[in-house]
Amino acid sequence: MQFLLSEGVTVPIVLYAVFIAAFAGFVKGSVGFGLPSIMVASLGAFLDPLLALALLIVPTFATNILQAFRDGITGAYSALSKHWQLLAVFFAVLLFSAQIATSIPKNVFFIILGTPVTGFALLQLIKWRPRVRPEIRGACEVAAGAVAGFFGGLAGVWGPPVVILLSALETPKREQVTTQGVIYLIGSILLIPAHIGSGVLDRDTLPLSMTLAIPALAGLIAGFMVQDKLDQEKFRKITFIAVTLAGFNLMLRGILS
Repeated sequence: MQFLLSEGVTVPIVLYAVFIAAFAGFVKGSVGFGLPSIMVASLGAFLDPLLALALLIVPTFATNILQAFRDGITGAYSALSKHWQLLAVFFAVLLFSAQIATSIPKNVFFIILGTPVTGFALLQLIKWRPRVRPEIRGACEVAAGAVAGFFGGLAGVWGPPVVILLSALETPKREQVTTQGVIYLIGSILLIPAHIGSGVLDRDTLPLSMTLAIPALAGLIAGFMVQDKLDQEKFRKITFIAVTLAGFNLMLRGILS
């Protein structure tokens, strides 16, 4: 296993990362999102934030392929055509913000990682559900795309504004999961060359990131299988309490470091 280890990453940390990837995949398969937030919050508690970002890139890409095409090509195309404004802004901002990730001080990076994760988890726990009027839909998609792209490029976490927007548009559950998968897939495709360019993903970090895709995919498939059998509200509550605590921990590390 030594060839899989980046500098400063021990075998126990690798085993911990494998467990986190599997759990994050299971959550994503069960509720449609959460893998990047869980991975970055959990791995960032023990690793350099840029290393945590590198490790989630390939698992995110791999699991998004399955999620995006679970309903076939037609569902994926429908998602693209309905939300082209969000996607266009998301992609442009993500490519920009990925290039500045390595120039941000580590304490600031921890705060940037922890803030959206904590904020999103808290919003889920209090069941905040905004509504978007038809006349402002375009503006809301542009705003959501910009926020998702900014945090996506910096930290690989783009889910919160996308989930909030789709919920506000009252998107049916199955369509929402597919749409999230398509948006996240294209974002994760862009993230790979963007962070090869930034230096975050390199020959040291890529092998371990690829390895973590295996438990993440296994967890995702398990999540798909039990999706309709779980008490999803209780499961979501427990998950987001854990994510909130992890996000707070990241923010605290940023403040105290």
